[in-house]
Amino acid sequence: MSDEHTAELRRLAERCFGWPELSAEQLEAMEAVVAGHDVLAVLPTGAGKSAIYQVPTLVLDGPALVVSPLLALQRDQIEGLADNVGDEVPDAVAINSAQRAKEREEAWEAVRSGTAAYLFLAPEQLAKDEVVAELAELGVALVVIDEAHCVSAWGHDFRPDYLRLGSVIDRLGHPRVVALTATAAPPVREDIVRRLGLREHREVIASFDRPNLHLAVRRHTDDHGKREAVLAEVRALTGDPATRGGLVYAATRRDTEFYADELAKSGIRAEAYHAGMNGDDRTRVHQAYRDGELDVVVATSAFGMGIDKPDVRFVVHASAPDSLDSYYQQIGRAGRDGEPARIVLFYRPEDLSVQRFLTAAKAPEDTVDAVAGELRSHGEPVSTEDLAEEVDAPAARRTRAVNLLEQAGAVTTDEHGELAYADPDLPVDQARERALEVAERNQRLIQSRVRVLSEYADTTDCRRRHLLAYFGEQLAQPCGWCDTCEAGTASAAPADSAEFPVGNRVSHAEWGGGAVLAVDEDRLTVLFDEVGYKTLSRQAVLDNDLLRPAGTFTEA
Repeated sequence: MSDEHTAELRRLAERCFGWPELSAEQLEAMEAVVAGHDVLAVLPTGAGKSAIYQVPTLVLDGPALVVSPLLALQRDQIEGLADNVGDEVPDAVAINSAQRAKEREEAWEAVRSGTAAYLFLAPEQLAKDEVVAELAELGVALVVIDEAHCVSAWGHDFRPDYLRLGSVIDRLGHPRVVALTATAAPPVREDIVRRLGLREHREVIASFDRPNLHLAVRRHTDDHGKREAVLAEVRALTGDPATRGGLVYAATRRDTEFYADELAKSGIRAEAYHAGMNGDDRTRVHQAYRDGELDVVVATSAFGMGIDKPDVRFVVHASAPDSLDSYYQQIGRAGRDGEPARIVLFYRPEDLSVQRFLTAAKAPEDTVDAVAGELRSHGEPVSTEDLAEEVDAPAARRTRAVNLLEQAGAVTTDEHGELAYADPDLPVDQARERALEVAERNQRLIQSRVRVLSEYADTTDCRRRHLLAYFGEQLAQPCGWCDTCEAGTASAAPADSAEFPVGNRVSHAEWGGGAVLAVDEDRLTVLFDEVGYKTLSRQAVLDNDLLRPAGTFTEA
């Protein structure tokens, strides 16, 4: 872009939004959008990802469609726009199932008339043909996919409705697309680009290093001892004025209530937060924490997404989460003001069985069968609404079945968003088996991510270096600001990865093709296409020639 265009973006950011400075990553992404490119931006929590679409929208000819997964997150973003913008900036509106019909029509009219230029929708809304048709009439200039890691089964928090977004983008004539996320390892980034169909895209990847976060792991062998240690740690942190406010993440709803109750008995202003609570109570807790009326929220993984609270001074995990992706997303809510924050993972190897159970979602075999049967019997494309009438299953289950069949090549989506059976000669039972194979492959990957989390917990090397390596970033020296560095067990220099450069494709005789994800002094981690993450002894790989350049192994 010309210096003149760059200067205009800076002027708009300051005059309309009150931002006197833009980071290099923000400006790079904005310039790419205005120049007509799709953009994948991976920036840490608190780095101002929203600015990447808010400023360019002012110079584009048409509204921005912002796809955001949670109503609370949409509300926070709309309120943020209303609080921070100047008179020149159009309004922001949302359309969702919680609104009355009149409210939805008023929101549509605001976008049609141009008084609103930012339209927030949940991905579930885009499964409705009439919604997509209305958007096509509006001439959407920019599609923004917030929390874009949700589109990828490789990442955490995968959501079936996100998989339909690629076809929606095509139906809108493929306007410019911005995919935003705070956490995406290299394979997740590749998957986002492929599933959304990004064209001539640019990637803006900020460093994953958060040097103000002190990383530590506490290992335990019995559950009672671990629970007592979690409570003692949180009491100590909240008793220190430097670390008074924080988050505690627990694996189950029952655990959130247990820890919140025990902390409250100690005089700590603590409350639980989980999906079993009604919406009003969740909103109340969310607001009270943001306003400083609570010291601690004990939550399952949903809490904190999009929360704009810069002074979270600690994040404690009472149990291991499901992956390093989830872990990084959750700890990223601490220390957004740049001041020191404490990150502590309480780890008991047996807890991983809970995560394996929580992530063991069984494929909807009967729904896959029903969807395949209906589409094959029609012999012509079917709208998602018609399919919903013919297949008696919850929407999420039906969407997952369609996605599995599409990934298996048994179902296709046309330019109108309608579904068709790919090959009329393919029996339904074979389509089902192909879809179930896809589901099993995805499940192996998800389960392998739990193992990688345990390796982070067990490492004696620099914990920060281990975490960053997972996201494809190499740290030259030990950080000096984690428990392993303080214990003196971290190696003085990084492993020489000349034989296995991070990102290179490799082959294994049994596990097939994959990509080198991380290299440590004595081991390396490879993400294999079919079996997920595997950690291998570096010496064993060298001694036994276990890995070769991609495609060099042949079947026996």
